Amino acid sequence: MKIDSFEIRKINLPLVRPFRTSFSTQLHRNLLVIKLTTKEGIVGWSECVALSEPVYSPEYMDGALDVMQKFLIPKLFTREEVEPEEVKGLLGNYLGTNMARSAIETAMLDAKLRAENKSLAKFLGATKDKVECGVSVGIASSIDKLLEEVSGYIAEGYRRIKLKIEPGWDYEPVKAVYESWPTMPLQVDANQAYSRDDGALLAKLDEFNLLLIEQPLDEHDILGHAQLSKQVKTPICLDESIISVEAARDALELKATTVINIKPGRVGGYFESKRIHDLCVEKGIPVWCGGMLETGIGRAANLALAALPGFTLPGDTSASARYYQKDVTTPFVMEDGYLKVPTAPGIGVDPDMDYLDSITSEKILIEPS
Repeated sequence: MKIDSFEIRKINLPLVRPFRTSFSTQLHRNLLVIKLTTKEGIVGWSECVALSEPVYSPEYMDGALDVMQKFLIPKLFTREEVEPEEVKGLLGNYLGTNMARSAIETAMLDAKLRAENKSLAKFLGATKDKVECGVSVGIASSIDKLLEEVSGYIAEGYRRIKLKIEPGWDYEPVKAVYESWPTMPLQVDANQAYSRDDGALLAKLDEFNLLLIEQPLDEHDILGHAQLSKQVKTPICLDESIISVEAARDALELKATTVINIKPGRVGGYFESKRIHDLCVEKGIPVWCGGMLETGIGRAANLALAALPGFTLPGDTSASARYYQKDVTTPFVMEDGYLKVPTAPGIGVDPDMDYLDSITSEKILIEPS
């Protein structure tokens, strides 16, 4: 592939409702949209899922933009031709840049597959044409508000509920949701909010037959997760801790997790996501696709990944309307609890350029010097 230019946009999308986790509250989704143009005039799209602040991971939006401008993209331009499969090897020595590298790799992959008239789903080896939808529910202002929100999602047809939790907002809200919908698959996500001393507290959640407890401890505390897994019956799932196939292999070997959440941005792209998927299939470990409040651009690519055979649990691939009044692509609409996997070349969608222009606050063009 011969790259002509990268165009990076800062965009701002208002959320349908505030989304609160144990580490932040978001009212808008600020992110980077990347447009790659090849020398042949083929365009590839992606988005960088880094948040505005380094609270979910060390990466953040302005930092990702800076590292792409100063290091990653200039390094690509030192090669006359480069393929998306080479991105990790070429750029992997720039530490803490998984989300930025994933955005670059995905835009390149989109352009390559468009040129080959092949969908991302087919390229990755997808076996499903639709993906079962779960929904992630933020921390509410009250249990009544939580039940009202969950009730709406269940009425819309979502097939799994994930509740964000933190100390002081765990047992009672989970109990209320479980007792209201005892047959609905239910899981919780702590986003690292607990400590090793909270084993007894988290073990109280065992009575609710949860699918899993996601990332209860600090991302670096693999030993703590292994110890916690001996205290609770509910499966422990790792998210923030899994930044590569090597990290996944180590966590499984140490018995720190029995379920893995795969987020392409967090692990550095779809090639690494596929490697983690294949490892887990080999070891009989279920995986599911997490979400980062993506627009339709990122959602389309995630659906292709979630259509692989090892993704046996509903992920966070919600309909566009879960987060946005208007998406940057044709909206993804849920049908009977499923989203269709795009089949058009590349990621399978194109942005609405008029709308994208209207929500763009800054546009940076990067070309070879």
